[in-house]
Amino acid sequence: MLAVLAEPARLSMLELLRRGGPLTAGAMASRLRLNRTHAARHLRILRLAGIVEAHSAANRRVYKLKPRALGMLGDWLDLFLAEGDDRLDRLDDYLHDLQRPAVIFEADLAKISKRWKS
Repeated sequence: MLAVLAEPARLSMLELLRRGGPLTAGAMASRLRLNRTHAARHLRILRLAGIVEAHSAANRRVYKLKPRALGMLGDWLDLFLAEGDDRLDRLDDYLHDLQRPAVIFEADLAKISKRWKS
């Protein structure tokens, strides 16, 4: 699904559907300044990926988002990001641990230098 969403035109189509609700392929093509063939190709890929669905209205196909598909992607990304946050927290703790001995050492040096000056 991420490969499908990596295409800027498809992301723009999803944003149009998110903001404006169901739209025809022609409406999206004109708003995004795409020719209809390219728009239809992108919409087909989005439909096959399960991100949008289409229904016929007269002689047009109207597309709308399938929120469940994007919700599942969002859930997966939340898990991925939470794992990344945990790793960053552990790295932060590790770096603080590395700095502690240096701080203690610098404090000891300050005490020693005061003794030498006296």
